[in-house]
Amino acid sequence: MTNASTATGIATVVTDRIHFDTQGDADTVDLTAEVREFVKGTGLSDGAVTVFVPGATGALTTLEFEPGVVQDFKNLFDRIVSPAEHYEHNVTHPDVNGHAHVRAGLLGPSLVFPFEGGELCLGRWQEICFVCFDNRPRERTVIVQALGVR
Repeated sequence: MTNASTATGIATVVTDRIHFDTQGDADTVDLTAEVREFVKGTGLSDGAVTVFVPGATGALTTLEFEPGVVQDFKNLFDRIVSPAEHYEHNVTHPDVNGHAHVRAGLLGPSLVFPFEGGELCLGRWQEICFVCFDNRPRERTVIVQALGVR
């Protein structure tokens, strides 16, 4: 181990929610500032923050949040999980968003990030991104939960 640090004390859990609107169709929202603000507001110095999406058509990832990468990401999903393909979900559900469920399943609903000294441990170009794969605008909620010590 190099540069290992240890923290002692009683572990504390702090939970909150981030609310925002999305446009659908792989709309990508940068949540980094909100997660950073949440971590700072907890008063915890060292620990981990879990970011979780309730629902089945949204997902989380880390990206360099810039227009080129965001478009490349959308293009990738259009190729590998095209809305034009047949989805059994669409046979029994009138929302016709089977592709959105498959896409969200590939990325997953949660990520965990360490923090030290009250600061997220992210790479220089690494942002926390929510991707709405649904085929319509949605009001979204992401749950953030920090576990750490003061």
